[in-house]
Amino acid sequence: MKGALMYQQLTDPLGSIWLSALLAFLPIFCFLICLLVFKLKGYQAGFITVIIASVVAFYAYGMPFSLIGASFVQGFAQGMWPIAWIIIAAIFLYKLSVKSGSFEVIKESVMTITPDHRIQVILIGFCFGSFLEGAIGFGGPVAITAALLVGLGLKPLHAAGLCLIANTAPVAFGAVGIPIIAMSNLVGVEQYEISAMVGRMLVPLSLSVPFFIVFLMDGVKGVKETFPAVLVAALSFTITQFISSNYLGAELPDIVSAVVSLACTTIFLKFWSPKNIFRLDDLTDFSHHTQLEFGKVFKAWLPFILLIVCIIVWTQPWFKAFFDKGAVFDYTKVALSFNNIEGSIVDSAGKALSLNMDINLIALQAGTAILVAALLTIFFLRIKSNIVEEALGDTLKEMAMPCITIGLVVAFAFIAKNSGMSTTLGTAFATTGDAFSFFSPVIGWIGVFLTGSDTSANLLFGPLQQAAATSLAVPEALFLAANSVGGVVGKMISPQSIAIACAAVGLVGKESDLFKFTLKYSVGFIILIGIWTCIIAFLMPGIIPEVIAK
Repeated sequence: MKGALMYQQLTDPLGSIWLSALLAFLPIFCFLICLLVFKLKGYQAGFITVIIASVVAFYAYGMPFSLIGASFVQGFAQGMWPIAWIIIAAIFLYKLSVKSGSFEVIKESVMTITPDHRIQVILIGFCFGSFLEGAIGFGGPVAITAALLVGLGLKPLHAAGLCLIANTAPVAFGAVGIPIIAMSNLVGVEQYEISAMVGRMLVPLSLSVPFFIVFLMDGVKGVKETFPAVLVAALSFTITQFISSNYLGAELPDIVSAVVSLACTTIFLKFWSPKNIFRLDDLTDFSHHTQLEFGKVFKAWLPFILLIVCIIVWTQPWFKAFFDKGAVFDYTKVALSFNNIEGSIVDSAGKALSLNMDINLIALQAGTAILVAALLTIFFLRIKSNIVEEALGDTLKEMAMPCITIGLVVAFAFIAKNSGMSTTLGTAFATTGDAFSFFSPVIGWIGVFLTGSDTSANLLFGPLQQAAATSLAVPEALFLAANSVGGVVGKMISPQSIAIACAAVGLVGKESDLFKFTLKYSVGFIILIGIWTCIIAFLMPGIIPEVIAK
């Protein structure tokens, strides 16, 4: 129901798009200063950023305070559900594995494949993390893989930072292709064209990320010593991602690529190992790591096997059908409604933005799938109630402040989106003419930094990218794909991702340290992606697929 209060988003409140863009950038700038200069904790920086964004939205954009408040509630709720819910469930599952003793066997099983930390990061952070990204997305992969690597002996900051970087290659196809599918539905372009272009643009990134991770850990020497294994992992992943994105669509590239890469690398390591074993801890004696019985290894990995099974079930159409309107489990859906002001915000084109939010307690919620995996783990491993209680208590205690941080960060993103600040930033870049080929992925990068989600960035800036492509006579698929590809390297510096990673490895309050670790690499990657987009636009237009409108 549309209320009497109406607000139409402003794109250029100051009458100069670049001055307006500077103003819209002010909350982001303050967030960076809070983290990097004043070294405030994540929730403190998030709170200050929300206040500044609200002031800008109210005084400069003229957004009514009631709509700012509704945007805050909408964003904070989105931060809690599904994002924080996924993290809580993932950490609970991990805690169960640790406290039940299973994780010690997992560490031993990984050590029997290779005790080398460089290759362990590739296997878990890159390969297994890519599978999780393709299956659940929304921060869960970084939380799970970073926690696993800390358990294997990596320092928390290294584990979190390396997993954030490893998580770049699969983000565009995360959560069963939702970022691309959502943008496809929004802009009216077939997802296969966008998926194919994303797959083609990602080739250099997917191929280089595993080598870059090893380089960060052990320099050129490390790359030379592990080159064969890393090459197998990188090539098998990249080739599979390219083929599946071009011929299967957006849903499966991450999952298929991760499985192929993990299998190929593990098999290769049966016949090859690095001459020197690299560790970031003090472990030097590997003689006691003998081959474990299959049953013992299977039991130890059962929590994560159940996780995979549950995620697969949760993504099946037949399962989702149980929760459709009028179906047997329809009652598990609730709604966050602002009926008196719903429809009060319209964009510059006059399209109403919804303030209401549907909350599916079971269907479409990766967090619930992870929780079910945890409950099944308790049952099959016969974990005692006191261990379950301890694991749950530790999880809730450790996740309290990170969840608040996530809620505040997403609340800021919704205020920026609903007020028009995000559109102002994108529109400013769209005025750069031919140089927009460079800035196209930068817009996606900014979008993911703001929202923490490639899906949200694609929904936020997809129409702008499409309009810019039309005005510059560039095939739409290039800029639409560039938005998503630029976004993947923004994920490692997104405040939401930083908060999740810190929470997973016990670095709550140290968000500024992790942000400084990833920032320079994210900036470097986005510059290279911008150059790569220009090369495609001006020198290699033949690789851009023809766009077919829906």
